[in-house]
Amino acid sequence: MAIDPDFLATLDRFDASIDRRSSALQRGEQRSTEIGEGLVFSDHRQYVPGDDTRLIDWTVYARSDELYVRQFETERNLTVHVLLDRSESMAFADRSKFEFAAKIGLGYCYLFAAEHNDFRLSTLGARHERLDSGASTTGALLPVIDRLNEVALRGQADVETALSAYAETIASRSLVVIASDCLLDPEAFESGLAALSEHDVVVVHAVAPEELSPPVDGETIFEGLETETSLRTYFSPRKQRQYRKRLSAHWDAIESAAVAQGGEYVRATTDEPFYEAFERAWIG
Repeated sequence: MAIDPDFLATLDRFDASIDRRSSALQRGEQRSTEIGEGLVFSDHRQYVPGDDTRLIDWTVYARSDELYVRQFETERNLTVHVLLDRSESMAFADRSKFEFAAKIGLGYCYLFAAEHNDFRLSTLGARHERLDSGASTTGALLPVIDRLNEVALRGQADVETALSAYAETIASRSLVVIASDCLLDPEAFESGLAALSEHDVVVVHAVAPEELSPPVDGETIFEGLETETSLRTYFSPRKQRQYRKRLSAHWDAIESAAVAQGGEYVRATTDEPFYEAFERAWIG
């Protein structure tokens, strides 16, 4: 399997400027503290030789007989940071979880780029690895897709360390999308999310249907995806009920960790139509 860029065409039906529930993340809140010739008026200061005379406020001069220049805040674009879990469990079911999660993340990048905003896309393992080139255009997503199709899924995600380290790279308030199968330690995950508390966070939980209902019965050996452990068991109807109960409890713990840190949580299965899954992830 591989990610086909043609799926991006389905996103043209979205209004990229739709107000997601992250209503606090507005362009006005992305203003830099640096002073420049932007679009948002900041203040006046007294003119000094060398200042651009085009910035002189002649209305103030007419009232005070003194020269003042207008100052403006530099207005920054909104930025979405997409973090994709690249741990080995994402390879389950022929990489379907990774590719589904990647498509959700790419959808965010595509719509942000369509509105002339910025995107950053990285994979997340023991640390983060950035895959985009820095150009935030829809065309720039094609080489990113090529790189995603070549990503080797291995090891475990050190989610607390990786998220904390990534938070240090974000310069201004942003939207952070974390797409993962969430086979993570809930406490470590919540600690990692705490480092992103200044940002709007969306957790997209990608689930393969085989995880909810393993296609096995009777005597079975389960092999660990991220460890070399294995478990021989008789997967009886009673065991299946116990399994689903523990899985549901884990999912609830992950959702609680996201909500506790002010984030949004969206669960999607890899067999549902991409458009419907993305609509829930985008709108909330």
